[in-house]
Amino acid sequence: MTRTAIIAALPGELKPLVREWQHERHGAVDLWRWPHPMPNGDAAEWVAACAGAGVDAATRAFAAAENSGPIDQVFSVGWAGALHKVMEPGLVYSVAGVIDARTGEMSPAADWHDDIWLVTSPIVANEPEKRRLAAAYGAGLVDMEAAAIARLAQMRNIPFYCVKGVSDSLDDDLPDFNRFLGPDGKLALARFTVFALMHPRYWPSLIRMGENSKKASHGIADMVLGILDKEGTIRNRNGYPDRRR
Repeated sequence: MTRTAIIAALPGELKPLVREWQHERHGAVDLWRWPHPMPNGDAAEWVAACAGAGVDAATRAFAAAENSGPIDQVFSVGWAGALHKVMEPGLVYSVAGVIDARTGEMSPAADWHDDIWLVTSPIVANEPEKRRLAAAYGAGLVDMEAAAIARLAQMRNIPFYCVKGVSDSLDDDLPDFNRFLGPDGKLALARFTVFALMHPRYWPSLIRMGENSKKASHGIADMVLGILDKEGTIRNRNGYPDRRR
């Protein structure tokens, strides 16, 4: 069986892609599966997983996806912050590779459409940190997980793809999300909601972020499917759920 893993941090990043896939939960990891035959008759499975933000959570998600059998290729997908004003919120990029901000390690993607690199940071980057990362690494986007997935792919000698949608611009006035992330990489939603309600200065940027994230998640699904099934033959022949409903 050929198995493809699609790793994200949050369910919202995967929602349009996995809308009618088989869902299951293993501990703190959400998994979605879509088994299908390939056009040549071989068995295959796409499995998506998320366990929270950060490299530790991404590693747990990858392990859960791999628990049912070896992975033949892996995607790191989800929302990312813009490090330059030219990176338009809501748009999606198939990046050329990722850089680990902790080590400087660079991992090229197996296939890419955009000559843009992404840097993985251990914290949610605010505007000053975004500018520092852009200057230090020449990257266009920042996230918290992709470098971990790239490293796991290299260890297994499997293709690594990175598809990221821009959730926030360089100069959006956003609260410090790091204050609300637990050790497990999960957002303390109740505490964050109370904080946001008490600080209306953040409302415009948070509203834009929500709209951009929703648009980006649909674009992520389209781009991932375009890479996995360029001709649409797998979806057309095997009753793939219609995401437009």
